[in-house]
Amino acid sequence: MSLKHSTLAVLVMLLWGANFVVIDEGLADVPPLLFLAMRFTFVALPLVFFVPRPQADWRTVVAVGSFMSLGQFSLLYIALELGMPAGLASLVLQAQVIFTIVIAAIVLKESPSRRQVVGASLGTAGLVLVVVAHGATAPIVPVLVMLGAATSWAIGNVIARQAGVASGFSLVVWSALVVPLPALGLSLVVDGGQEVGHALTHLSTVAIASTAYTAIGASLIGYGIFNSLLARYPASAVVPFVLLVPVVGIATAWIVQDEVPSVLELVGGAVMLVGVAAATISRRSSRRAEPSAPSSRDELASPTR
Repeated sequence: MSLKHSTLAVLVMLLWGANFVVIDEGLADVPPLLFLAMRFTFVALPLVFFVPRPQADWRTVVAVGSFMSLGQFSLLYIALELGMPAGLASLVLQAQVIFTIVIAAIVLKESPSRRQVVGASLGTAGLVLVVVAHGATAPIVPVLVMLGAATSWAIGNVIARQAGVASGFSLVVWSALVVPLPALGLSLVVDGGQEVGHALTHLSTVAIASTAYTAIGASLIGYGIFNSLLARYPASAVVPFVLLVPVVGIATAWIVQDEVPSVLELVGGAVMLVGVAAATISRRSSRRAEPSAPSSRDELASPTR
């Protein structure tokens, strides 16, 4: 990749890595499911009136939106609300890579390569170490909810792969339509109409800025750049940048929120990232390629929106 495009890739990882802390800060004033509805409203509108529909039937778009967006992010927001550290959340969510490999092997009958098997095994070992280390000093429920978010994302990956749909900008925009109404409805049931109404009429500057960042910065700008790079270069040249996300996430939480991970959490995280790298980084040359969708063997979904 050229220096310009490598710099853009790093910029996207900075946007996505900091996204976890931005979400966490916004949740201080807005219930999680309402906050989710607000975010995806601005992801979908008004762009849905200008962006062409993705090359997929409506059932695929709904399914991808249900798992990649509604399922993943509702559980992510709830986990953060329950006390999941933002930096650690950025790491645990990368378990979706491991889960995608396993689910694709079961559902799509894809035979993982030896490298993927070794990487997934190593990544799982690191993940277990992170969970055990965190559970020794804090409640384990938020971590389990985060693993549910990673599982939902992995299911969405497999649905998109089975349908032959690349995770393009149009799919991001149109699948976002699935989120707002169910999330708002659930918020009204869980939080009550009075709390939802109070939150909407007393939005703080932090909540507004957080919504703008997550919708415009992380989702639209981040995906716009990332998918343009995937169209220009092989996935094996672009996807490895994703490994920077938890590094940025942990560092941002450390600086902004004084979140200091334990030594065991850091060791487990390092082992997990090595495993994810082994499972996703191809030996293929990263030379410039004609615009095309990544193959099912090399494709890896982006870390967060």
